[in-house]
Amino acid sequence: MIKQILNFGDQGLICDFGDEVKKEINLKVISLFKIINFKIKNNEIQGIKNCTPSYNKLIINFNLEVISFQQLSKIVTSVQEQDLNKILENQKTWKIPVCYDEEYGIDQKRISEYTGLSISEILDIHQKTNFYIYMIGFMPGFPYMGDLDDKLYTPRLETPRVEILDGSVIIAEKFCAIYPYKSPGGWNILGRTPIKLFDQHSKNPCLLFPGDNVEFYKINLEEFKKLA
Repeated sequence: MIKQILNFGDQGLICDFGDEVKKEINLKVISLFKIINFKIKNNEIQGIKNCTPSYNKLIINFNLEVISFQQLSKIVTSVQEQDLNKILENQKTWKIPVCYDEEYGIDQKRISEYTGLSISEILDIHQKTNFYIYMIGFMPGFPYMGDLDDKLYTPRLETPRVEILDGSVIIAEKFCAIYPYKSPGGWNILGRTPIKLFDQHSKNPCLLFPGDNVEFYKINLEEFKKLA
């Protein structure tokens, strides 16, 4: 399970699951993340400031005046494999609408030229893929989703755009993502969703969560405008 537990400064701990970017490994990271958060909410652990999951590591920041590195390490290593597997039973699958109209899918032609696939084939593969959320990063609510079908592998733009519209559904290399806000970026834009991914005024501001799955379905421009 965990390959090693390391210091991250004097008030941080890294749970290292290895270096590979694989769904099987990330599921363990996310499961441990959820278990630690559950223990925090139930006052089983005191002094935790923050938990940050990535592809294959979990960073836990703590208050050294409340809990020590050794105490936290003991709690982490006490989590059993069956506990992690049980957490996985509660995964969510989100159905997210996408408008693939040429007004929004401005890189469809580029993707087609690079992959050799027709645009209709590209959109069909994209909608048939069940995407797994490895982590949220870069900006609030930004989901790193894999694994993109190898047939759609397309590199990032050599020169990033100054601004990409919020809701843009994007792909690059082996990943798919969605921009929660307007932002610069060099990913390939495939379409746009009207769904709001992050609301800072909500009790649970982030719609998507690491460990969840996402499936996309096509809507037309008129439906997009109604939902938006």
